[in-house]
Amino acid sequence: MPVFRRLSFSILRSLLTLVLITAVLYATVMLTPPETLASLYMPEKTSPRMTEEMYEAMIQDIIEKYHLDDPFPVQYVYWAGNLLRGNWGYSPNLQENVFNGLTRRAPATLELTFYAIIIYFPLGLLSGVTAGNKKSGIADRLFRTTAFIATSLTPMILAIIMMVVFYITLRWFAPGRLGTAFAPLIEAEGYKAYTGFITIDGLLNRNPGLTVDALRHLAMPAITLAFAQWAILGRITRAAVIEENQKEYITAGRARGLRESTLAWRYALGNATGPVLTHTILSAASLMTSVFVVEIIFNYPGLSTVGVKSLAFIPDAPSAMGFAIYSTVLVLILTTLLDFLKVVVDPRLREES
Repeated sequence: MPVFRRLSFSILRSLLTLVLITAVLYATVMLTPPETLASLYMPEKTSPRMTEEMYEAMIQDIIEKYHLDDPFPVQYVYWAGNLLRGNWGYSPNLQENVFNGLTRRAPATLELTFYAIIIYFPLGLLSGVTAGNKKSGIADRLFRTTAFIATSLTPMILAIIMMVVFYITLRWFAPGRLGTAFAPLIEAEGYKAYTGFITIDGLLNRNPGLTVDALRHLAMPAITLAFAQWAILGRITRAAVIEENQKEYITAGRARGLRESTLAWRYALGNATGPVLTHTILSAASLMTSVFVVEIIFNYPGLSTVGVKSLAFIPDAPSAMGFAIYSTVLVLILTTLLDFLKVVVDPRLREES
């Protein structure tokens, strides 16, 4: 039961955080006149024959309907209620409802983030434990050098290097989400998007070639996104393992004849999971920030396209607000799940709960 109490607390904290962030976002929008706020609620289509008087009347109707002249708390409650009902406004740049546009692009971003995590998380643990147990050895020095390089390169610079080496020079991988031969398949009538992850849906649709092509296009952005996170996670794991190796229970284990691999992976790493998962929780926001940069460079059609289009042509307040809120929700969901996992694997936190 302590685990579920901790999970309930994490969910409540995330909800309060979401309310605070959305209130701040809407407060910044409120700095504009009510006539500008009315653009958040514009209908999807307006008549080309609409006169200026008709347009002004429509704006006034929107202001009255959504209480845009009322005090901030009243406006925020009405606005949040529309968000919960899926009415996020119509985007003139996306040419569709903002919520629909976001949910349609979210699986691509989630798929890229998922593969980046399954790359950097096990590799970060493996390299960190290995370097920590071989302090000042060749493996430790090699890891520290590579980790220094990884943290020095920004995702943008690394993405450009990956493009030059693996796309332009070697022709191993390509930008985008799918090649021209496979892109029409996901729009075909018989294709079913079971999960939204093309790498998985390709197998479920009995088309392994589609899965291979999707993995081929995911390779560069996923590695780029995972590289710096791997280095940071490995460094934290290394420091935690070195600290654990100096404690008495490790010395007692060696005296009893326990193998070094058992001491390292079962005991030292087990007690070091707290700092490791804390880092993973804190890196969730930076991971989502990096994924948008990586998507833009590799022409990957994820949520970043909404953020770019909201500023590229005409001012698009609905899509800009929607992009910010959707990104916040994804980060909060990820941090809540990681916080729950931290309690599950660390018995000390269960006792504290």
